Amino acid sequence: MSPKQGISPSSQAAFDLPAVPVWRCLDWLAQGWRDLTRCPGVALAHGFVMALVGAALFMLAGDRFWVLAGAFSGFLLVAPVLATGLYEVSRKLESGGKVDFKTVRAVWMSGNPRLVQFGFLLALAGTGWVMTSAAMITLWAPQPVNTPVDFLRHVVIGDTWLFEAWVVMGALLAAPVFGSSVIAMPLLLERPTSVLDAVLTSWRVVLANPIPMAAWAAVIMSLTMIGMATAMLGLIVLLPLLGHASWHAYRDLVRSAS
Repeated sequence: MSPKQGISPSSQAAFDLPAVPVWRCLDWLAQGWRDLTRCPGVALAHGFVMALVGAALFMLAGDRFWVLAGAFSGFLLVAPVLATGLYEVSRKLESGGKVDFKTVRAVWMSGNPRLVQFGFLLALAGTGWVMTSAAMITLWAPQPVNTPVDFLRHVVIGDTWLFEAWVVMGALLAAPVFGSSVIAMPLLLERPTSVLDAVLTSWRVVLANPIPMAAWAAVIMSLTMIGMATAMLGLIVLLPLLGHASWHAYRDLVRSAS
């Protein structure tokens, strides 16, 4: 077993990590849409809850827009955990099993320590970014940032380096989190592998498909931003679509070695 094919010499399973074309993300979205339409109640319930979380962040932030900016981007970091139930739905649909709300409940009530551990690590990353973002904007913005207009005027187009530094810092955190989690949660859900092996496999997938993974990250970010721009309503459909599509991305990118 070569290093490129398996997750580690001590792992219980070996994988092939095939290269995929850059446009494959469109297939994942199409398959995700198929799963959503086959089980719309469960999917849209997930989307509704996630949209409520986004709306709650907006309400809790109030006039502290500097918190809101970091909170929304931090929300994206923990999204793979929130989509765990959607992965299980797609897995069951794939095998022809019965799917309902009990399917999702069983996953969340399983208490799988590996899923809990990885979810905790993602939550720490999200919290760290929220705190970092808030500190950067409050300490270095030339004027108080209390509204989206203030953020645009004083941070985005202001005569400072703050926006560039904020974007770079966010990218420095988001890139490794994406690389570590792009297929880790579905892998942990399906197979008895360790968190470390799942993260290493996720990184090997990214290294084997850097351009397709960059395109997939751009699609995730773009659709999420579209959903947020519709007063969170678009998230009700777009987030479960991305969750189901992420399962099919995992299926395409991680295959059992023959």
